[in-house]
Amino acid sequence: MRAKNHLLTALKTIVADLDLEWPARTTIEPPKEKKFGDMAANIAMVLAKPAKRNPRELASLIAEKLIEDPMIDNVEIAGPGFLNITFSVDFWRNTIAIIEEHGETFGSINQGKGKKVQVEYVSANPTGPLHIGHGRGAAVGDSLARLLRFAGYDVHTEYYVNDAGRQMLILGQSVLFRARQLEGEDLPDPEDFYRGDYIKDIAREVLDLHPDLLKKDDALEICREYALNQILDGIKKDLADFRVEHQNWFSERSLVTAGAVEKTFNRLKEAGLAFEEDGALWFRTTEFGDDKDRVLRKSDGSLTYFASDIAYHDNKYDRGFELNVDIWGADHHGYIPRMRAAVEALGKPKESFDVILIQLVNLLRNGEQVAMSTRAGQFDTLEEVVKDVGCDAARFMFLSRKSDSHLDFDLELVKQKSMDNPVYYVQYANARICSVLRKAAEKGISVPEKATAEILSAIKEDSELDLIKLLDQFEDVVDSAARQLAPHQISFYVQDLASALHSFYANNPILNAKDENVIAARLCLLQSVSKVIRNGLNLVGVEAPESM
Repeated sequence: MRAKNHLLTALKTIVADLDLEWPARTTIEPPKEKKFGDMAANIAMVLAKPAKRNPRELASLIAEKLIEDPMIDNVEIAGPGFLNITFSVDFWRNTIAIIEEHGETFGSINQGKGKKVQVEYVSANPTGPLHIGHGRGAAVGDSLARLLRFAGYDVHTEYYVNDAGRQMLILGQSVLFRARQLEGEDLPDPEDFYRGDYIKDIAREVLDLHPDLLKKDDALEICREYALNQILDGIKKDLADFRVEHQNWFSERSLVTAGAVEKTFNRLKEAGLAFEEDGALWFRTTEFGDDKDRVLRKSDGSLTYFASDIAYHDNKYDRGFELNVDIWGADHHGYIPRMRAAVEALGKPKESFDVILIQLVNLLRNGEQVAMSTRAGQFDTLEEVVKDVGCDAARFMFLSRKSDSHLDFDLELVKQKSMDNPVYYVQYANARICSVLRKAAEKGISVPEKATAEILSAIKEDSELDLIKLLDQFEDVVDSAARQLAPHQISFYVQDLASALHSFYANNPILNAKDENVIAARLCLLQSVSKVIRNGLNLVGVEAPESM
């Protein structure tokens, strides 16, 4: 990123000196092959027409100006006018000093400029413990929030508690049914209810609190409320243990009681986008490309999920969020156009709403699939998985692939302390560096307190410079990941950096180098790698142990 920004600043100065406008189609990026230098730019070709010059002639003029920069070592013209730029060794050496100076903030950017963003994720119905699929959404959502904050956004996290509607009714009925069985009633299990052992446990607790439960007129409501609160408390604990933060827990019921739903309905009516027909209230989603209009309030007076969701997002905008990011299961893909229509109907720009889809997780044990079903009670809960493999392994594995790709999660693989285990591979890179630093102290080799230009002058090898250039890319990766709402790019990067570190360690002497100046410089380099690995792992909510 430093290289890109440095070149961008230099080129903008040159373009301004030529009294020309900066061309929008300019690209500045690392070339595909190392032999073509550190950065490549197409500016001479996209500027040729407005400059009324031959592209190669213009490229030659720009190259002459660029080579005057002491931080640029070489500029070559390729093909029809590409500029291939190589930076000086001093430029790259200084990266280590910059990483040392910024520490935990190295890689952070101000892309967001304080833009107020809400990330709403997990939001599982509080009808049972969180399972592994919820865990993937939790890891993605929490990591996205960390990433966007690092990129300069004002991020607020929220869990939407679905505490109204049919699922809550079924939950209450399930607990009450189990309570009746526990009290001796001989009843066959109904088809449509929650069967997990946790329902029996909740029923026992309700009976302990209300021995005369079955005689109460409000027995169903008692069961529903107690189950909701117990399950929600369990969800909060599981998420906290998974290092997942939600700043706000928003109740669906509060929308109705506060009149938010009717307020939203009135907005749609006033805009001519809601109408009554056959005793129901409809939303004209066809005006926004939907294949048919959608019901908001049924003829029996009950609300659809869509109605609550529109009111909820209307509430988000009322709270001042400029961008709302929802993280949904992949099975909600068809729901996205409807919500986009609702956002437009509320008078908000399309780009103020985005959705990240989370694909299914195939939970495996030694290659064999584990059955999961909340209703049937056949699932490995997130709590069990975290206890089994650890928070670090679970979080990293959830981000080991793009969120909308299927993920095979083998519980036995991620417990292995081997280089085949991606999280171990990355964490071991940091632990290896810390081990080298400890050995240096044991041998009486002092680790430089500050990476001065004199110390860094010993860095000359291509292997050292290649590692530094990879460190410099961290800010670029943060920028790209934040723009694309793709935290998995961070986990990909730290794996690449870990791989480079392991290779460097295997092929370059550090404490045994013949020149003590090289030893000092390489220790500074390794400390910089450690800082960037730690910063990257922090963005995905994974710890960086100093020994393993």
